[in-house]
Parts: sequence; C-alpha cells; structure tokens
Amino acid sequence: MSVEATTERVLRLLALLQRRPSWTAAELAAELGVTDRSVRRDVERLRALGYPVHATAGVGGGYQLGAGTRLPPLLLDDEEATATAVSLRLAAGGTVAGAGEAALRALAKLDQVMPPRLRAEVRAVHAATETLVDPGVEIDAELLVTLARACRDAVRVRFRYAGRDGGDRERTVEPVRMVTTGRRWYLMAWDVDRDDWRTFRLDRMREVVATTWRFRAREHPDPVAYVQRSVTEAPYRYLARVRVHAPPDRVRELVPPQVGRVEDDADGWCVLVVGGDNLDWLAVRVAGLGFEAEMLEPPELREAAARLARRLVAMAGISR
Repeated sequence: MSVEATTERVLRLLALLQRRPSWTAAELAAELGVTDRSVRRDVERLRALGYPVHATAGVGGGYQLGAGTRLPPLLLDDEEATATAVSLRLAAGGTVAGAGEAALRALAKLDQVMPPRLRAEVRAVHAATETLVDPGVEIDAELLVTLARACRDAVRVRFRYAGRDGGDRERTVEPVRMVTTGRRWYLMAWDVDRDDWRTFRLDRMREVVATTWRFRAREHPDPVAYVQRSVTEAPYRYLARVRVHAPPDRVRELVPPQVGRVEDDADGWCVLVVGGDNLDWLAVRVAGLGFEAEMLEPPELREAAARLARRLVAMAGISR
C-alpha cells in the first residue's frame, strides 16, 4: 500500500476517534475496510505523532482518544468547521476578557486552511446573524483576519484611511498588533511614508490589502500603552491632568481606557490624564467621579470648574 493511502487511512482513523468516546478494534476495522492488525499499526502511528490513544483489553474493550500534555491537531468535518468559524467570528468581537484576541488568532489559522466553499457558508451565516452588544463600531471579520495574518506573517499592508479632517489617503504600514478598547479596534503599525509609529482606527480603513512585501520586525513601544496614549491624548484640543484623591484601581474602574489614563501617585492619590475638546465637559467628567480633585493643568480647567460650581449652586437654589 502506498504512503499516501496509509496517510489517508490514518487521518480517517483519527476522525473516527474524535467522533465518539470509544471504538472496538472490530468496529474501526469495519469502518476503514482493513484488518484488526492494520488498526493496531495505525494506532501506533497516531501515538508516534503525539495523539494519546488509549487501549482497553478484554470484552467490551477498545480504543479511545484521551487528553495529553499538549493539544494535537484536530480534524473537523464541514459542519464542525463552519460552526467553529462562526463562533470564533462572534467571539472576536465579544466581551469576555482575553477571548477576543485568542478567538482572532484561532480564526486566522482556521480561515487559512478552510476551503472556499466553506468560507462562503461562514460568511453567509455571519451576515444573517445579529447580536445584542454594547454600542460600538462593528468591524468586518474579514478585515480582522487580514490584519491578524499580516501581523503574524510580518507583511506590509496597504489601505485607504479616512483622517479626522475628512481626507482619504493611501497608507502603507508594517503592522505590529491590534488593540481593542471594547468599543473600537485599533492597529498599531509603522507608517512607511511617515517613518514613525502610528495608530489607525479599523473602522476608518478601506480597501485593505496585505501585500507580499515582508519586513523585518523592529523595536516597538508596548502596543497597549501606545494605543491608549494615542486615543486619550493626541486627537483632542485640550489635555487635562487632574490629581484625584482615590486609589488608582478605583478610578480605572470609572474611567474606560479609551477615555483616560490613570497614573499612580502617593498618599492615596492618583493622576488622571484625559483629553477633550471642551473644558466644561472635562470639568463635568472630573466632578462626576465623586472624589476630591485638584486641577493641575491646563489652568483654564480650573476656571471651567469654577463655572460649573456656580451653575450647580444656581441649580440648587442656594443663596449666597
């Protein structure tokens, strides 16, 4: 028998063992159209590949696939592959801590080997499915997969990008990591034309293409810290620094990472760094935290806080 035929039979044996908990040697032999002796040899081949196949002797004994020290490759039929891919697409935008990134990595691996006909089925199911999620910007799963592969394979990406000024320009980048804040997805990448690190919102990307140009990974900042700094500081007219009399972790619970950055300080205080285009809004935001606070900068923020105090006094009907 040829090597190809033997390999195909071993893969069929693996698929059978994954289908149900236990098989007798006679059942496996009948399914595969071989002798019991051939089944035993194929079981040894699977064990050599790292699959923990357990054998039980005697009447009612047989073979079953057990748990090992590492996860071996799995064989999925068409229905299983489709269901897994749909689930991963939903999980990639979910709210379970850590699940989104892991699901995205798994989806990229599965999408790479999935036949085109199954990809079409997955897209059809995904397109016909709605989920009740926290209001945010929905990102096409195809875009997530494209960027995940580009990050993994270290290949340049080209796309059209809509800037804050409304302009639409072509960008070529070397992607490092995607970061999600829960409401939006961002890509941290080296901008080839601008020769610097940049943060890009995925919902502003159009015509995204992974090129065949590979790049050598370069030293880069921590992606999470870099993206947080970019989204909380760079886009805004004002950057406020406020000293808050509260534990840093308590303030972080109240201020989402895409809104502000919390720095540790001494004696039960922390420093909140938050950006905004309106000082009055910033004053309301700080007052709403409910803690004693000291406005550090800009100086105009103290004036906005004073205006807010006067308004609140008037609203409460307190006479001076």
